[in-house]
Amino acid sequence: MNIEQFRNYCLTKKGVTECFPFDDKILVFKVLHKMFALTSLVSDEFSVNLKCNPEKAIELREQYENITAGYHMSKKHWNTVLVNQRISNVLFIELINHSYDLVIAKMTKKDRALLSIQ
Repeated sequence: MNIEQFRNYCLTKKGVTECFPFDDKILVFKVLHKMFALTSLVSDEFSVNLKCNPEKAIELREQYENITAGYHMSKKHWNTVLVNQRISNVLFIELINHSYDLVIAKMTKKDRALLSIQ
């Protein structure tokens, strides 16, 4: 998957918007104003920071050399995924979905209800 496919996939999810809250080089995806994915537009290698359950985050880092603790993020709750031939599109999509679902799970009932009507 390349960065354009990643962007398009993220934008298909309910309530997702994209923005540049830090600078014009870091693309952030949010669901109802809560971040679930971010990537650099100027890096030599395509990588994405994704939210992750702490236990699963450790397992993924141990299993895949191209999944590491979140760069410039909480190392407990975020992973950086180097997207290359060593990670399948299926796994990458699963990790994006997991991040999105974690953010939704932490939302208030009212915010989750907003998502269901969008």
